[in-house]
Amino acid sequence: MKLLYIVRRYGPVGGMERYVWELSRELSAMGHQMTILCEGLETAPAPANIHIVQLGAVRPKPRWLAHLRFSRKVSDWLAAHPDSERIIHSHERTAVHHVTTFHGPPFAAVRDKPLWKRISPRIYANLWLEKRELYGPQVKAVVPNSALIARALLHYYPKLSATLVAPVVPGVCLNIPARADRPVPRQGGVIGFIGKEWKRKGLDIAVAIVQKLREQRSELRFVVVGPEPKQIRHLFKEWHGGYQLLGETDSTPLYSSFDLLLHPARQEPYGMVIAEARAAGLPVIISSNCGIANELQKSNVLNIDADLNHWVEACQNLLGQKTAPVGHSWHHVAEQQLTCYRSVFNNLETKEPAVSPSTR
Repeated sequence: MKLLYIVRRYGPVGGMERYVWELSRELSAMGHQMTILCEGLETAPAPANIHIVQLGAVRPKPRWLAHLRFSRKVSDWLAAHPDSERIIHSHERTAVHHVTTFHGPPFAAVRDKPLWKRISPRIYANLWLEKRELYGPQVKAVVPNSALIARALLHYYPKLSATLVAPVVPGVCLNIPARADRPVPRQGGVIGFIGKEWKRKGLDIAVAIVQKLREQRSELRFVVVGPEPKQIRHLFKEWHGGYQLLGETDSTPLYSSFDLLLHPARQEPYGMVIAEARAAGLPVIISSNCGIANELQKSNVLNIDADLNHWVEACQNLLGQKTAPVGHSWHHVAEQQLTCYRSVFNNLETKEPAVSPSTR
């Protein structure tokens, strides 16, 4: 197949970006012709056998305008490089895709807020961009990245049932270094938190949980990966050591050094770091607001509003527990995605042209 993927940042630099990075490389390895349209390559060297078109950066703020500017660059490039044989698969707010993967909660949830919080040009612009992504006349399939997102999409966009397909959840690299079966000192242990968007992923909640748990385990350490240290240092103003703020770094080699991953997210469409932790044989405690929650046992999942003591007790029970590595590969994800393409495009020649010079 000829496949063209659209993503602003191409590289293993975030949840959605890693999804695109791993899936595109796997599809290329399977013999499919891959082209990537992006602002820029976020890693080096570039993957072999993948044609990468770097369209140049757009101003990141305001966010809705950045989406629109990037979308226009994409439309202009496709208008100048037509190819009726390729499938265009977007992971952004574009206007030219046949397939879109929805990685986050629908912006339409804003409709649940009081009217005075919804009267804003920014709100209208984001709702329009989202509706265009989902209901564009050329859109053949909307792919949620979890069952949680699928339910949310149908709730806010009931007419989407015609194009909404089964979720294609993220995979994991099955060569993640496994956590060794080792005892955890009664007063110690290492709890990890991974997530750049720390407010949405509940870092402040995690800090409170670990701080409370340290009353029972005085030598317990807390390692935070993702956020810039200066942005979150205020959360630790009452701490006197016992934590590390590593910033944005590769988390792959860190799972084996943790004794528990804590992820009390307020909103998490799936939770790739949770899947990676499980692949490393690391026990996890997460909120029920994570899309991956239905894949875990009840003892690993708590309501976000659960009493702090319940979180502490759950962490105490699972800290360092021996857990068999579990997870599915990116090859499996690629096969699922190919099944989606084949079911939607039984005859690739029937695809209408995706873009004209006026499609913005």
